[in-house]
Amino acid sequence: MIAKLLLEKLRCPFSGASLFVAGEFLVSTDALTRYRYTIKDGIPIMLIDSAEILGEREWKDLMNKNHGK
Repeated sequence: MIAKLLLEKLRCPFSGASLFVAGEFLVSTDALTRYRYTIKDGIPIMLIDSAEILGEREWKDLMNKNHGK
């Protein structure tokens, strides 16, 4: 698990948007890019080339779940 303090400091390397934890991933809050970064052995892999781009529906579902909507 990623410490709250570290999560507050981390930003999407592409858009600069904040991130949130969704299972074994960090997800960008940027609606245009919708990047998802893998967390491996507790270490976020923050390489754009390794990131996945979520579909709009999946990203919205994760955002809603994360923000309690």
